[in-house]
Amino acid sequence: MKLDHVVYFTNENLKNVVEEQNRKGYSAVMGGRHEQWGTANALLYTNNAYIEWLTIEDKEKAEKAAADQPLIAQFLHDKQYGDGWATVCFSVDRMKIWKEELDNKGFQTTDILSASRRTEKGQLLRWKMLFIEQTPTSELPYPFFIEWVEAEEQEAHRSAHKEQQIAECIFHVEDPLRETAEWAVLLSQKVGDKNDIRVGDVLFRFEEKSDAPERLATVRLSHND
Repeated sequence: MKLDHVVYFTNENLKNVVEEQNRKGYSAVMGGRHEQWGTANALLYTNNAYIEWLTIEDKEKAEKAAADQPLIAQFLHDKQYGDGWATVCFSVDRMKIWKEELDNKGFQTTDILSASRRTEKGQLLRWKMLFIEQTPTSELPYPFFIEWVEAEEQEAHRSAHKEQQIAECIFHVEDPLRETAEWAVLLSQKVGDKNDIRVGDVLFRFEEKSDAPERLATVRLSHND
């Protein structure tokens, strides 16, 4: 298991997002459209994962998709908060086995969902997704999981961006100790010294903050010389 990507919900025009990131020196690109969800994305690849800016292009499609797609349901719920970080996604190799492991731990999972995205160049990328059953609220959403059909495509993007990587993801929550322990069980990882968990080369840290929705708050990049 490893971090696959982090999600940022935005209502901005994605071309403006890409241009802004490019002005800052980051090589963001247009991703493509999730035609079945009414959404589109822009992407910033790093050496170990990528950042996804997700936006809704077709509200009617998105509202229909939200019944079976928890990430879209969270987006619709979180629109009241404005643009901001949303959640994280981990990649796994054998989704069916991973689903069984989570079910055996007592987590109620969704069915394995098949998904795809049409890139700006017309290429169709496919993957499988798995979520923990959870009604969107102000509480911290669980991470979700992905298994790529065209996994080599993702590796090629990462290997082409060795100059930076995602080093740390910080979550603002009411009870850091509880959230750290629950995510450690979920991800089968050890708890660190400061309410944190390390998965591969990325640190996931939970900080106390009770006056805002519990969400991913900060994503820190490290730069490779």
